[in-house]
Amino acid sequence: MPSPEANPLRAGLVDERLPEPCSIVIFGASGDLTKRKLIPALYTLAVEGLLAPSMAIVGFARKDSSDEAFRAEMKEACQKFARHRPLDEAVWETFAKGLFYQVGDYDDAASYQKLKARLAEIDLARGINGNRVFYLSTPPSNFPVTIAQLGAAGLVSRDGQKPFRRVIIEKPFGTDLATARQLNRDVLKVLDEASVYRIDHYLGKETVQNLMVLRFANGLFEPLWNSRYVDHVQITGAESLGIEGRGGYFEQAGILRDMVQNHLFQVLAITAMEPPVSMASDDLRDEKVKVLKALRPIPEGRFDEFVVRGQYREGTIAGRRQISYQDEPGVTKGSKRESYVAMKIFIDNWRWAGVPFYLRSAKAMPKKVTEVALVFREAPLRLFGERASQGQSPNVLAIRIQPDEGVSLRFGAKVPGNTMEIQPVNMEFRYGTSFGSEPPEAYERLLLDCMLGDQALFTRGDEVEASWKWVSRIHQAWDASTGDVESYEAGTWGPAEGDRLLLRDGHRWRRP
Repeated sequence: MPSPEANPLRAGLVDERLPEPCSIVIFGASGDLTKRKLIPALYTLAVEGLLAPSMAIVGFARKDSSDEAFRAEMKEACQKFARHRPLDEAVWETFAKGLFYQVGDYDDAASYQKLKARLAEIDLARGINGNRVFYLSTPPSNFPVTIAQLGAAGLVSRDGQKPFRRVIIEKPFGTDLATARQLNRDVLKVLDEASVYRIDHYLGKETVQNLMVLRFANGLFEPLWNSRYVDHVQITGAESLGIEGRGGYFEQAGILRDMVQNHLFQVLAITAMEPPVSMASDDLRDEKVKVLKALRPIPEGRFDEFVVRGQYREGTIAGRRQISYQDEPGVTKGSKRESYVAMKIFIDNWRWAGVPFYLRSAKAMPKKVTEVALVFREAPLRLFGERASQGQSPNVLAIRIQPDEGVSLRFGAKVPGNTMEIQPVNMEFRYGTSFGSEPPEAYERLLLDCMLGDQALFTRGDEVEASWKWVSRIHQAWDASTGDVESYEAGTWGPAEGDRLLLRDGHRWRRP
């Protein structure tokens, strides 16, 4: 794997962070995430000279395979999904020498002893001093047993960090408050918190990180980032696809578990948090936890006033027919599982007192988009006459997380002519055009951070529990409800009740 000095992609850059040599063990290596995201991300880090040349990657799964077959399969995956394409054959040849495959069962102690022996062989052959990252890309039901077996085999422990032993746990981390608490207990029996990396790939997205830079590195914005100037905040996470054959999973999860409790709540926390005393992981995460603890509980019996759930029916999205949620394979007829959720949230602290945060997330929307929009209080436009004030829209600062990552600012400008007519105009910043390169994939950043021991963009145990504490009450209210789920046509922006959630406050959803 080339050094950064030898790599023209990194030439001239300073303050690059290079991890120590380590072995990354991917549990669930035969799954889709490994092919589409994990191995392509690690290969891209190799292309950019950000991996130690002697590191190793070991795929662990029940599927029978070999080192050679695994390498061939992963090469095909990188040719299709890696950010740098076409494949650099010289880099791949070096990278592939560090790829290995180990057959095993997640609940079989002997499999972990074989893995331990294999890792010792790899350490000796590649000059690795025992540093390990274990990535749990398995069904969530396997998390507790895998961690317990790692501890029983002596592959991880609670004592010391040299050589380091770190465990990355994929979402979902629990399905409600009770299961999240139990999983935290299971994990912390074997590991200390400093070794646990609960991953949420949204935190690795460049524009989510840019939210912090936009706020705290610019004297222009932070003084306005409060209830005195902000009227309300909208956070949207929309998908243009339906559930795509994942009926069995989605019937258990729903959009509230799948998107809001993790992804959108992370975006909410970063948008609303106080400035941390430093960018150190615990300083940053302390401020996010404070936001989640300040979320105003929805009063009992009034959930329908603050939360709307919907389910898509048949429709058309960009000329493509979309079948109804009820007709999707694996969906129980008459299911009330939500594919749309919208909610109004208040944060009871000094900065955001009285400012509503509106969150929505859904499947089968007109387009795929994730954004945060701060809508500012309107200026007293009567100064410019009645005509100037008619039909005016408020100033909006919108941070586009995906796609077309960037920031836009909408403000009023005078229309050329002899009359005082004001129209909204936009100022746009886009990563691709401003920096001449596409931002890195989220998994690239997060895998590198874990190897470096930086937990800032990973979720802490108390943070997970704080978000579930708020969300689980909604699921309990829905489970006890006899009411129907609102429906919306696929390819539209959701049910009418979702619009009325804002209209009651005199607001409207943005149309990204």
